[in-house]
Amino acid sequence: MPTSDRLTRQLAFLREIDRLKAVLRRTALIDRSRRENSAEHSWHLAVMAIVLADHAPEDTDINRVIRMLLVHDIVEVDAGDTYVYDATGSAGKAEREKRAADRLFGLLPEDQGREFRALWEELETGRTAEARFAGALDRLTPVLHNAHTAGRSWREHGITADRVIARNSAISKGSMALWEYARSLIEGAVAKGHLAPAGT
Repeated sequence: MPTSDRLTRQLAFLREIDRLKAVLRRTALIDRSRRENSAEHSWHLAVMAIVLADHAPEDTDINRVIRMLLVHDIVEVDAGDTYVYDATGSAGKAEREKRAADRLFGLLPEDQGREFRALWEELETGRTAEARFAGALDRLTPVLHNAHTAGRSWREHGITADRVIARNSAISKGSMALWEYARSLIEGAVAKGHLAPAGT
């Protein structure tokens, strides 16, 4: 059956983003059986946006948040996942991800490519309430996972509480309630010996 150019481009994009399932993150699944991949992470964040919507700022468009979260890590197909505490890897991250966005969103028909790119850039810049809430969820998930895996990735990489707080304090810009909860998890992890105290 012949396909239109639009459908051909859409299907090419969908085949390409299947590779996101192979991009492993540092975060372990809560059952500790393996590391999660970026596609699972994006799906989990989208569900979190629905479940935790009542903790978003008033008048937040949750459907836009969901779309943003489903699109935000697609660039990792090319750029890979950069561990947030890896200063060396983070140095070229923005440029790697920009090139990935150019290529991957460029596979789509022009209107969809523009839309996906705009959603990705919106989250990256954090200029809207939706982007800030999406960013809060994105930062909260590794804290949740570490809190339920005895600080597995924190301990593996020698991360200290001050670094976790510095990295995740931006959660407060998207949801103060979620930041207060994250702080309690971080403090609990320190108390249990699952996260090294500041300055150690």
